[in-house]
Amino acid sequence: MNEPVTRPPVSAPAPIPMLDLKAEYALFGDELRSALLGVLDSGQFILGPQGAALERELAQYCGVEHGVAVANGTEALHLALRALGVGPGHEVITSAFTFIGSAEAISYTGATPVFVDVEPDTFNLDPAAVARAITSRTRAVMPVHLFGQCAAMDRIQQICDHRGIPVVEDCAQSIGADFDRRPCGSWGVAGCTSFYPSKNLGAFGDGGLVVTKDARLADELRVLRNHGSRVRYHHHVIGYNSRLDEMQAAILRVKFKHIDTLNALRREKAMLYNKRLAGTGAVMPIEHGRGKHIYHQYTLRSAKRDAIKAALDAAKIGAMIYYPIPLHQQDVYQELCRGANLPNAEAAARTVVSLPMFPMLSEEQIGRVCEVVVAGLAG
Repeated sequence: MNEPVTRPPVSAPAPIPMLDLKAEYALFGDELRSALLGVLDSGQFILGPQGAALERELAQYCGVEHGVAVANGTEALHLALRALGVGPGHEVITSAFTFIGSAEAISYTGATPVFVDVEPDTFNLDPAAVARAITSRTRAVMPVHLFGQCAAMDRIQQICDHRGIPVVEDCAQSIGADFDRRPCGSWGVAGCTSFYPSKNLGAFGDGGLVVTKDARLADELRVLRNHGSRVRYHHHVIGYNSRLDEMQAAILRVKFKHIDTLNALRREKAMLYNKRLAGTGAVMPIEHGRGKHIYHQYTLRSAKRDAIKAALDAAKIGAMIYYPIPLHQQDVYQELCRGANLPNAEAAARTVVSLPMFPMLSEEQIGRVCEVVVAGLAG
């Protein structure tokens, strides 16, 4: 009697994460450990040489003279607005389609966030909507360079310069991006970034930084981040405890050396996604052709977004909806924004889904992600 043939069980495909920080750490582990040991040996952990060097390097990279490191990206925006004198009774115009940290930074000053609509193709601030929203109370405009692509900075800057309104760029998702060959952060009076671990340039914790061409603003930021003090135990304003520690600065300096290579890899992955998803009916990210998109996220649009997300979840493939609720519809701002009509932001919230995106994403992984996306579209 023939024995039954036994076949090995077919193993399920490995999960694909939204972001693989372990893979990034594996590339630079020796450099990172050496940098951290250097900080430990120095015995200096706050406002030391690593932070000062990071400030110089990021400022130079962004094409401006000054950098001021702070505790996180939200504080970078908050302190930049505070240093500009924004406060109660003022308004700051920003995007309705972004992370709430952008709006929180405005609210912290006592000013009122004024949410305006975004362009339907790039999700970035609509310059025409900015112009319509300006009032006598407007004290700043905060464009958000969403998902790694700069907003239309030539038009936004022209509108604001004509009225004498400062521009504070939210560069949390866009370090390395540019517009008309000018780096993000170099257009406005200040550019604010985040070093949250998931960012293209991410720390091993929280961190943020403001770049500026304005020496007076940089000086005020340094005072505000350090309890309102220029000289120890002498305080002329109420400041904040908002300092980037030396360990995070050392980590960021290691990773910063590789930022252009890592961003180029992200662009390669995005082009592979574009190739594999062409003709599927999903609306892929649109590059406006005026600058370099560095793909902090690779974000699709589809009326079948929920089906796509469900298929990806079932296949254990990381996917996120950035952002499911526009800011003018968040509970905390609903009373302020009652009756607001921002159709592009609302349509984006209903239709976007972001796919796995990180520099070490393999072609095989991208292929599998796309197969599941197509299955979701067909479902």
